[in-house]
Amino acid sequence: MRAAVLHETGQTKLEVLDDVETVGFGPGKVKVRIRATGLCHSDISAMTGVLPQIAPFIPGHEGAGEIIDVGDGVTSLRPGDRVLICWLPACGSCPSCRRGQPQLCLAGFRQAGTPNFRRPGGDVFGFAGTGTFAEEIVVDAACAVPIPDDVPFDIAALIGCGVTTGIGAAVNTADVAAGATVAVIGCGGVGISAIQGARLKGAARIVAVDPVASRREAALRFGATEAVAPDALADAKERITGREGFDYVFEVVGKSATARAAYEATRRGGTLCIVGAGAMDDFLQLNMFELFFDEKRILPSLYGGGDTLTSYRRIIELWRAGRIDLAGLITHRVPLAGINDAVEQMRTGEALRTCVEL
Repeated sequence: MRAAVLHETGQTKLEVLDDVETVGFGPGKVKVRIRATGLCHSDISAMTGVLPQIAPFIPGHEGAGEIIDVGDGVTSLRPGDRVLICWLPACGSCPSCRRGQPQLCLAGFRQAGTPNFRRPGGDVFGFAGTGTFAEEIVVDAACAVPIPDDVPFDIAALIGCGVTTGIGAAVNTADVAAGATVAVIGCGGVGISAIQGARLKGAARIVAVDPVASRREAALRFGATEAVAPDALADAKERITGREGFDYVFEVVGKSATARAAYEATRRGGTLCIVGAGAMDDFLQLNMFELFFDEKRILPSLYGGGDTLTSYRRIIELWRAGRIDLAGLITHRVPLAGINDAVEQMRTGEALRTCVEL
């Protein structure tokens, strides 16, 4: 089958090959024909080494498609079922799951160390244990979540990561209060979803912050009340909050510099929500006095900070009701052969989300 492979971490180009095959099918597993997958900035972070991932690997973790085959013991799915891919499934029995924090379950991460694919030259891994830049994948049955017939594959793919992460950060993790002031730093697909989540919660003022003009314009269409470049954030803080700072600030970039700017834009007693996935060697510096004296809450949000299955269902209902716009997030569509153009569009900020159609 065809798949886009990164041979070595740090390379900027993927190679689309047709000599890849899936491995690992058996009890408890399913084989999925991928129909659409989103390109997420986390995929690029894995390519550059910001996020750890064994190479060679196939990027992609935001996909949807149809069940081809099911292994022994799988009774909840059957061939032909339409599913989205959950890259972080909950086992249901570990301490995190029992505490009601399934997004912290490590079962999915353990899969990332096992090859998902094979080529004549050897093993190939799938990013985050999936690897949706391939025509077919084999995953645990828990990773394949059924979707209703009226949800298109491209929309389902976005729900599988970016939309759930962004909306969940505002709805679950930060629990934005009605009438609040909000700033969102980083307005790609996840940041735009955080804006939509803040709007759903009733935020009065939502300021989108991004260096790319097209993303700032897009943010206004999705619910931001104004959009500014990063160097204008301090002015927006002064105008809107009287220098006090925003009630909630979402950092959706994954860098210590933007996290520090987000901290400074947050009012005393306010909430800083860290959504961006950053590097292990990038450290956020805070002094002990400001931590104590300002009493700002710092809340990291992983995969939307809640039960993903509940979040999927909620998002589908909101989309059906016209309360959130998911189709508008897809600004580019490419075949698998155009994946490198899509990566460049994501690097430059030209695309909110690119749908790769397989």
